[in-house]
Amino acid sequence: MQHWIFLSIAILSEVIATSFLKASEGFTRLWPSLVVIVGYVLAFYLLSLTLKTIQVGVAYAIWSGAGLVLIALSGWVFFGQSLDIPAVIGLALIIAGIVVISMFSQTVSL
Repeated sequence: MQHWIFLSIAILSEVIATSFLKASEGFTRLWPSLVVIVGYVLAFYLLSLTLKTIQVGVAYAIWSGAGLVLIALSGWVFFGQSLDIPAVIGLALIIAGIVVISMFSQTVSL
């Protein structure tokens, strides 16, 4: 169960870091740049802990898929970026894929 906590925090750290990339303005602003650096370091560290239990392909699929969905939602909420119907359907399919892997795959230990 601990690996799911590590993976969840890794995903959130990556999403926060990626969201702050825009505010860092090419790493020319100190505080947003520090959030990016700390967020990515934490994300990769926790992902590495996750890989002790979950296979790399499965962990990365969940990490990148969930991160993609959360970044798209972050862009929509915080930056006013639009999501059209095909984008929403695609994001829903990614979520469905994550659920299938997490709930039914024999390669993921609970």
